[in-house]
Amino acid sequence: MKVIHALLKLSLFASIILMTIQCKTSKKPINTMDEEWITIFNGKDINDWTTKIHHYEVGNNYGETFRVEDGLIKVRYDQYEGDFNDRFGHLYFNTPYSYYHVSLEYRFVGELHPGAPSYTLLNSGIMFHSQDPRSMLKEQDWPISVEMQFLAGINEREERPTGNMCSPGTDVVYEGKIDPRHCINSTSETLYGDQWVKAEAIILGDSLITHVINGKPVLQYTRPQIGGGVANGYDPAIKVDGKRLKEGFVALQSEGQPIDFRNIKIKNLKGCTDPKAKNYKTYYIKSDPSACSY
Repeated sequence: MKVIHALLKLSLFASIILMTIQCKTSKKPINTMDEEWITIFNGKDINDWTTKIHHYEVGNNYGETFRVEDGLIKVRYDQYEGDFNDRFGHLYFNTPYSYYHVSLEYRFVGELHPGAPSYTLLNSGIMFHSQDPRSMLKEQDWPISVEMQFLAGINEREERPTGNMCSPGTDVVYEGKIDPRHCINSTSETLYGDQWVKAEAIILGDSLITHVINGKPVLQYTRPQIGGGVANGYDPAIKVDGKRLKEGFVALQSEGQPIDFRNIKIKNLKGCTDPKAKNYKTYYIKSDPSACSY
């Protein structure tokens, strides 16, 4: 087992080094200046985002669950009537991606809303490769997607890593085979309190996915695909088990625990890889000839 863990750790670091130091076809170092990142939250509003909350139609941001204050996206429940009532919600950025690097910071605040499941205490996440929220039915609880789960420690000396993988309506290949677990723990340390945590996911279409917490790779898996359980109330035509997930939407999660998000950005890793083109970038992983401009 120690050998397996050592090989996995080496593989994780090799993947990150490959993506942040060089591209597949060039010896030039990758430029990591800010203009390569797309800031998807402007600090002022969520006009470029769409809300879908369980029991409500798409676009209904019930109780201002997702709101912008102090330059942050805040998830709050102070305007809810009654208990939580499984009003799991997600806030989707309106542009889908296939090969991309998403980065954000989060912190847990406040108290769990009454009636929320106990497992959602100090629990949230970001979904990626998600189905379009407009394809979700009113009574669908979770989007068919892959989740990078965020957790914080509850009891001292009790490990509760963050940056885990959860799979509502999906499956992934972990350590060479489809893993039957709904959630796979990362190797991150347990983080306590309301500290800001930097979380990143590097998603390469339907192949390799890497989770990074505070700059350290903590989990890696491959071949995301539709399958498994947990998601309920979906349109059966959407859930085609075995279909590989090559692209989708990014969404912030709401499941009863107040949380803040900031510095949300994406680096698109799919584009023109022809050095002769005006818009050639060394950091593109996936070639898209149709995107080239000469």
